[in-house]
Amino acid sequence: QLQLVEAGGGGVQPGGSRRRSCAASGFTWKEKTVGWVRQAPGKEREGVSCMRSTEARTWYADSVKGRFTISRDYAENTVYLQMNSLKAEDTAVYSCAAANIANVCYDSRVPFNYWGQGTQVTVSS
Repeated sequence: QLQLVEAGGGGVQPGGSRRRSCAASGFTWKEKTVGWVRQAPGKEREGVSCMRSTEARTWYADSVKGRFTISRDYAENTVYLQMNSLKAEDTAVYSCAAANIANVCYDSRVPFNYWGQGTQVTVSS
């Protein structure tokens, strides 16, 4: 059974950092394009970042570029989202996602097939 299990949410002060993790079971990240999306209250879900399945190429939304970093640990079969210099406008429910189509990370329009449970990240003083 394919499953994505997330960890690492919670509250943080502006300017702080958080690292989100997403552990996969039932498949390996090498087979999937992987990404992170978020949804803030009253707003539509937006793509935050993605990474190709067998290449190191990544994409980031302009709003997080230079502050967020997506990475992957093949040995742990886990994907991470390191979030630095957090702002209040980063407050949202963050979810990891996986697409069956490999190496399809060019922009936010990744056809994700599987989703993690989503975790709230609140940036507030």
